[in-house]
Amino acid sequence: MITRIPSVALVAASVLLTGCGGGALAATDHASTPSPAASSSAPSPSSEVSAEAAPRQLPGVGPKMLARIPASTEQVVLVTGRGEDSPRSTLALYERTDDGWEQTASWAAHNALKGWSNHHMAGDLRSPVGVFSLTDAGGLLKDPGTKLSYDRGRGFVSPGTGFEGEPLAGSFDYVIAINYNRRPGTSPLDWTRPLGSSRGGGIWIHVDHGGPTHGCVSIAEDHMKELLRTLDPARHPVVVMGAAAALGR
Repeated sequence: MITRIPSVALVAASVLLTGCGGGALAATDHASTPSPAASSSAPSPSSEVSAEAAPRQLPGVGPKMLARIPASTEQVVLVTGRGEDSPRSTLALYERTDDGWEQTASWAAHNALKGWSNHHMAGDLRSPVGVFSLTDAGGLLKDPGTKLSYDRGRGFVSPGTGFEGEPLAGSFDYVIAINYNRRPGTSPLDWTRPLGSSRGGGIWIHVDHGGPTHGCVSIAEDHMKELLRTLDPARHPVVVMGAAAALGR
């Protein structure tokens, strides 16, 4: 699977890897407050509603993070880290249904070596926490059948070895760009950094190489291909990612 490429592409890929890697309170009207006897005479309508009737929510995701998910989003890739400083996580795919969010897949994943950051910086070896859209994909290998925009090119290479001595070859065979500090609608290899280069970039979901990443999220190759085939831009997919404690806020 190793392909000889121009030295410029090797440099670009190496640098990429370093990126990889409300409301008002109601006033109380005391004159209309019912007596204790009246208030206890019948159950309130809400008490008769079964808990099962409530829409299924994204597990472990709190109100602040939920509020960042666009109303138009119908697909969520939920990446839940084991801990703030852990490189291990779980990636699960959810689809919005009439009954709420339904899980359709769940896979083991890696994230950055040092865990997670609410203020990701280039070289900090942490994955950014947040909600980011997913619009563009690519890789060294041909499109496996995704509906996302797919850029196939020889720039998707990952030379060298990882933090645990594992070979990185093949890690970028398939990638999905996470729209953190990048311009949506472009190749994952695009170098535009709206927040500035100091805030890092090149944060992808890519093929797992058996160890921590520089900032990306990685899953097994078969799972990567399944994810690519499932995501649909018409359903406005996003990734919700971070350690469990951060997601729960």
